[in-house]
Amino acid sequence: MQNRIDQLFAVKRHNVLNIYCTAGFPELNDTLPVMTALQQYGADLIELGMPFSDPLADGPVIQDSSTKALQNGMSLHKLFEQLTSFRDRIQVPVILMGYFNPVLTYGVEAFCAKCAEVGIDGIIVPDLPMAEYENEYRPVFEKYNLHLIFLVTPETSEERIRKIDSLSKGFIYAVSSSSTTGKDKDMKDQQAYFERLKQLQLKNPVLIGFGIKDKATFEAASAYANGAIIGTAFIRAIEHSKNIDETVKTFISGITQ
Repeated sequence: MQNRIDQLFAVKRHNVLNIYCTAGFPELNDTLPVMTALQQYGADLIELGMPFSDPLADGPVIQDSSTKALQNGMSLHKLFEQLTSFRDRIQVPVILMGYFNPVLTYGVEAFCAKCAEVGIDGIIVPDLPMAEYENEYRPVFEKYNLHLIFLVTPETSEERIRKIDSLSKGFIYAVSSSSTTGKDKDMKDQQAYFERLKQLQLKNPVLIGFGIKDKATFEAASAYANGAIIGTAFIRAIEHSKNIDETVKTFISGITQ
């Protein structure tokens, strides 16, 4: 069966909206209600964060949501339990985003098998070195039809970007600066970098992340790539929400309307 991420990009090449949410946040059992609302109100892709105690690439807002989720009782085992039959109601592609240590502890093959079993389409593991993936883990990910998605930054060389493009499946995650997530970025400062990525004519679609927070930044990023990823702004929006459904509806309509 064709991977859902590939199915998505086969029919939609522009303004693809990927929204990040932390599993088990704001409350332990909010994982599926948040995902269901994201699909209902127009997210094309869902990036689900696997909480970890030391999230290197995440800014303070996402770090705090991860800490809260862990305090709520979230774990990899609990997450897979929550995702057992999520495909009964969620059709959009879902990517797990997290760090390699918990995956290694769970067992890489066991993790990939479980992802395939519940219906996960891709994985983002910022601290898994490209060479290690290529030489050791690639066959396992491919066996279970899981796309490993790599990050590129303004500092990534053309040679490395092309190598990532050849190894990658699904899409390439273009980090809009080499700092942690959630920082306010002026899109104009990033223009040369976005132009450079566009001119490389990569085989994979590109989504821009880090610093995308509203309609203006989403549209600016989407002018250079196939779409964008929103994380910190969404976590802020749902953090104190009394009505997840309503909050998600308002947030997404503010970007897509």
